[in-house]
Amino acid sequence: MRLLAVALVGLSLVVANAAQTPVTKKKAVPKSTKAASAHAAPVKSKAGTAKTSASKAGTKSKRAVVARRPPVQMQPSTDRYKEIQQALADKGYFHGMPDGTWGTESVDALKRFQKDQNLDPDGKIGSLSLMALGLGPKRGVTSAQTAPAAGSESVDPPPVAQPQN
Repeated sequence: MRLLAVALVGLSLVVANAAQTPVTKKKAVPKSTKAASAHAAPVKSKAGTAKTSASKAGTKSKRAVVARRPPVQMQPSTDRYKEIQQALADKGYFHGMPDGTWGTESVDALKRFQKDQNLDPDGKIGSLSLMALGLGPKRGVTSAQTAPAAGSESVDPPPVAQPQN
């Protein structure tokens, strides 16, 4: 009886293992080159004429490599440097005069700010640093809405409708 129970457990393990093992199928290989040439794509030769080529199973087809230009990052203008320095000064990180010259004092101030904001303190002006300074993109805001003109009254924004339950 005990031997029969052990045999049944062993048999159930073999069946369960076989059910979990994936079955792989081999890919069908064309029997003749006629079938392969029927699906061949035109390839341009060096002379510029088109010819058909049939690739055999297991070989790589050659593709034209297109050289891409690396993106060119623009250097901020002097006014933008002043704006960043002023934002750093307003937050207590930059102690010099915001003059638009990005020097070691500006880099050190930016590094301290980045460290306090849990950003990578690399001293580089990146999008995350600019957004943390409040200098990120201003979407959906017109120039008339950004700041009231000097000597004019500030107008409260319209109330936002709250959903009713």
